[in-house]
Amino acid sequence: MANSKPLLEEFPPVATEAWEEAIRKDLKGADYAKKLLWKTEDGLTLKPYYRADALAGIDCLDLAPGEFPYVRGATPGNAWRIREEIEEADAESANRSARKALAAGAEEISFQAAVSGQEGLEKLLAGVGAMPIHFAGADEALVSLLLQARQPSRGSTAWNPLSNLSKAVEFVKQTWPGFRPLTLPGTPFEEEGATTVQEVGYTLAAGIDFLAAMQAQGVEAEQAAAAVAFSFAIGANYFFQIAKLRAFRLLWARAVTSFGGSPGAAKAEIHARTSRWNQSIYDSHVNVLRGTTEAMSAAIGGANTVAVIPFDATYQEPDAASRRLARNTQIILKKEAQLDRVADPGGGSYYVEFLTHSIAREAWQVMQRIEAAGGYRQAQGPIREGLGKSRSAREAAVAARRRVFVGTNQYPNLRETAQDKLQTPRAGAEIPRGPAAFEQIRLRTERDAQATGKRKRFLLAEIGDPKMRAARSSFAANFLGCAGFEIVTASYQDVDQIAATEADAIVVCSSDSEYPALCPALLTKLGQAGRTTPVIVAGNPADSIEQLKQAGVADFIHVRSNAVETLAAWQKRLGIAG
Repeated sequence: MANSKPLLEEFPPVATEAWEEAIRKDLKGADYAKKLLWKTEDGLTLKPYYRADALAGIDCLDLAPGEFPYVRGATPGNAWRIREEIEEADAESANRSARKALAAGAEEISFQAAVSGQEGLEKLLAGVGAMPIHFAGADEALVSLLLQARQPSRGSTAWNPLSNLSKAVEFVKQTWPGFRPLTLPGTPFEEEGATTVQEVGYTLAAGIDFLAAMQAQGVEAEQAAAAVAFSFAIGANYFFQIAKLRAFRLLWARAVTSFGGSPGAAKAEIHARTSRWNQSIYDSHVNVLRGTTEAMSAAIGGANTVAVIPFDATYQEPDAASRRLARNTQIILKKEAQLDRVADPGGGSYYVEFLTHSIAREAWQVMQRIEAAGGYRQAQGPIREGLGKSRSAREAAVAARRRVFVGTNQYPNLRETAQDKLQTPRAGAEIPRGPAAFEQIRLRTERDAQATGKRKRFLLAEIGDPKMRAARSSFAANFLGCAGFEIVTASYQDVDQIAATEADAIVVCSSDSEYPALCPALLTKLGQAGRTTPVIVAGNPADSIEQLKQAGVADFIHVRSNAVETLAAWQKRLGIAG
């Protein structure tokens, strides 16, 4: 092997223009920008591929993981901790669950239980206190108790220092290495509809407001930064979520040092949890897949701790099996995929690096606008306004099914029901979720079926052009199935056969050129038979829409339809009550 050459030397370099020419040839005259450039919700324009020149002017690329400003990770390795969230409210039950979780592979415990007094704390931590512990339900009294007892030796609490800055000063001064009594939450931003840039920018602005407030009360950035952690929800946009954590570490490091903190104190402690916004009630085992990719993003992005929400948490208190599956998701990522043995796996990828620094640049500008408005606490109005706009855009994408939730707004299982499995109240039920609008529509259909003894039936009448009718009936079944209607598909030779079939609504599935003849004839036949069954067209035949409306066609369903509005309107028309 002495004469072997490095593999890449066997491939000649290819100029960017040569790649571009090949792409233009493949596009056959189609618009390059419309076909291949992606405009994100943050306003970033992403290309179909990146080369080394995309990283020109970006620093930090030659740094190793664990080196300031920590874009490649706060530590030289990637040994994130598997966090188990324990929901039991009383100390003894929570302690038993924690012991079982640790025995089954968890590496950090998050307690929701409220604790009062040293005795209660000892019950909660018995046999588990040597592990890192997070107190998700911490209030001021609990934080005070933990600091006075100096327990646990490692861990954190979810108490937000911006809720009481005087207390925060007191807590910062009492903490010790390995324990962070304060957390600035970025998690709500993702679940309230923020874009990736907004998440990073708003959370950074909160951190800077905290540092400034501490400095104003005589606490140095070195000490303040060492006492605070950050939480993030990890969403579905895989590479963006990886880049989000990398970008935040970079910006937080810059912020801490700009306040006079040392590089060593500028390492962001990041707790990541899979997003509740992405979880669905219907086809809920898809939540396992969502949780897996989200956990991967968190691990590859360099989170310090990661929690995976059990797949059934949206409709019931998770059982032992679903908790085990959530825990094992991370164990597999560690023990089988061995992601913890590779530091910053995304580092060096032209796309990931470009995305990281683009998010960092835009998020810094978001932070600057908040600072100009008086700082994070004073700028809640603009922040709420920004979140409202981004949430509306996200909800519109879900309603139009551009943002897909498999099993809910695309490819529903028509035989599935969910009404009977819902538990009330449910943990996290108040958190907005993307699929919720479609779920409410489908649950209304289920309740109506229980009350009346039958589901509203939509007949998908395939007629005419074989190719178009099959494609459009498939689309219509998918579209209407999201509301839980009964779907019957049949092929017909003429409109007489269609008119003789019983249904609550008829969807004609054919080609655009055939609709002007088929639909008026069908409506005439229905009228002659004394039937008022509404007729819907599957498609958007632009040249004949007005003609078809005048003939009595009730609606048109197509890829541009707002599915939430359309399905809800048909429920109302067919008498399905809210």
